[in-house]
Amino acid sequence: MSHSITWIDGLRIERLVWMLDQRLYGLPRKSRIANRREVRENLFTAAHDIGTTGALKHLGSSRELAAAYFVAEFGEGPRAYWVTAGMFATAAQLLFLGLLSEEVSALGRGIKVANPHATGTFTLEGLRYLQETVTYTFSHGNGSYVGGTELPLAWALWIISTVMVGRLWRLQSTWRRHRPTTIRRGKNNPSLNS
Repeated sequence: MSHSITWIDGLRIERLVWMLDQRLYGLPRKSRIANRREVRENLFTAAHDIGTTGALKHLGSSRELAAAYFVAEFGEGPRAYWVTAGMFATAAQLLFLGLLSEEVSALGRGIKVANPHATGTFTLEGLRYLQETVTYTFSHGNGSYVGGTELPLAWALWIISTVMVGRLWRLQSTWRRHRPTTIRRGKNNPSLNS
């Protein structure tokens, strides 16, 4: 018995495919697209055969399906999380740069509040080991500054924390499991010599 698929059924299928796609961002792009297309086609075929509700129920949750695709792609074992590492790296850098920028501008505002017609040079050590010393130069209440950028230790901490959050040290074992095996021709394998 063939079931008709309404636009609401199509939306329900697309919702599940979208939720699955969001969970598959750790897969290579081509693999993610192929898996998404396969699931969509299978769901529409099953929806014609047993109805949309039955097809969605038989498929299970997008979380379980995504986990199965990850195991099929990379095998069992721990994995690195590229998306998490990228999001953390971006957010941490923006947050830290915003903090440093606010600190520098607060010094300038504080000098102007204390003396609206300030003239001279003022320094702020900044965050020790993480930020360069900030030097403000004022002339009759107008100021400019130099410094305040990140020091190498700040960059090193950012890189280390990104590796830790994304568990990127696991890349070596992931690559080892994912690397295709090659068969070499030679004396040790005469059956391949032709």
